Amino acid sequence: MAHLKPENILLDAQGHVKLTDFGLCKESIYEGGQTNTFCGTIEYMAPEILTRSGHGKAVDWWSFGALMYDMLTGAPPFTSDDRKRTMDKIIKAKLILPAYLNIEARELIRNLLRRQVSHRLGSGLEDALAIKNHPFFRHLNWDDVYAKRYEPPHRPILKGDDDVSQFDTKFTIQTPVDSPDDNILSESANQVFLGFTYVAPSIIADMIRPNFNNNGCRSPKKMVSSELTSHTLNHKMYDSNDYRPCATTEAMDISDIPSNSLKNVKSSTLSRQQLNKPKSPVISGLVQDITINR
Repeated sequence: MAHLKPENILLDAQGHVKLTDFGLCKESIYEGGQTNTFCGTIEYMAPEILTRSGHGKAVDWWSFGALMYDMLTGAPPFTSDDRKRTMDKIIKAKLILPAYLNIEARELIRNLLRRQVSHRLGSGLEDALAIKNHPFFRHLNWDDVYAKRYEPPHRPILKGDDDVSQFDTKFTIQTPVDSPDDNILSESANQVFLGFTYVAPSIIADMIRPNFNNNGCRSPKKMVSSELTSHTLNHKMYDSNDYRPCATTEAMDISDIPSNSLKNVKSSTLSRQQLNKPKSPVISGLVQDITINR
């Protein structure tokens, strides 16, 4: 489902139509499938979106009808100075079609703006084909449309691929701002992974890397308790009774750890009795003398 409105319809360098702004597009809505997502521009929203009763692909055909009405009359079919009143009109107001529209246009718009989804043109099994076969489009050859064989009524005059003269300078003079990187999980999101019994070998390799610092890293807190992490950063001692391995030796395959990284770890096997030692040193962010028994 697309975010269809005039502002999202552009022309390419040859004057052919291009749909843009798929940031609010809903994917993977198949025949009979529904969603309850509420987003878009009110004036072009179908009533079932506004009533939050669940909606499917047919909302696109309502939006297409509202867009067609806008292009032929100069304004969307239901508008108001108040957002709430606009929504109320879309849900229950009578559709008024200007007399200057021809019969085919009025019939097509009326059938696209049916509030009962099952009666809306395009909502059946034929989908878009029912609309393409409507008499309003009888002079169009859709194969020629897709192949861009028709001569567009307007072709932009451009100096090159980077020419932005056709865009409003209000936007082109602005300094581009990169979106923030949100790849690092937050502390609250990390809690979801606590208690897992498997740790990826790549995480182990990261932990034994020299000068390892787990600030901002997404995984080390799943390896050891938060208390251990805090003590590690402050070069303090920790109680081995608090240490609980979250993976078996089978899960942590040493062959997956780079040989140069292994040089940074002192390896030894502790017996159950050794694990009960009261204190173990933590040096440079690495827990020494600990391996996990089977």
